[in-house]
Amino acid sequence: MGTERSNRIKRALNVLVVDDDYFLQRTLVLYLNSFGHSGIVVENGQKALACLFERNFDVILLDVTMPVMDGLEVLSAIRSKEKLTKKHQLIIMVTGYAEAGDIDKLKKAGADGYITKPINPAQLESELERLIV
Repeated sequence: MGTERSNRIKRALNVLVVDDDYFLQRTLVLYLNSFGHSGIVVENGQKALACLFERNFDVILLDVTMPVMDGLEVLSAIRSKEKLTKKHQLIIMVTGYAEAGDIDKLKKAGADGYITKPINPAQLESELERLIV
């Protein structure tokens, strides 16, 4: 899983994993740990926003489709807050939809990147490196 490319990121990242699927939560944290990073998990968008109020994260892995508050609503709320704080939060959307129109929609909404389900550890590592290095 962790390849020598992961050494390009010079520090351990603190990542917020936002997903309602228990298996996917564990998978993402396992991959993050194998790359030398740590992950905190919440299962919906409301909990993600509450968590962001209390802590800072280097990156958010944000599922698009969740109950309570979906990923696009969370993304919008974070981007709106950034207009006041002037501090950009890196957000990688996690999606099962990878058609060109779907990806364009995520980019227009303000996503910094995306990974597709099922999760490919190389894709996750590549997106983290692209945004951090």
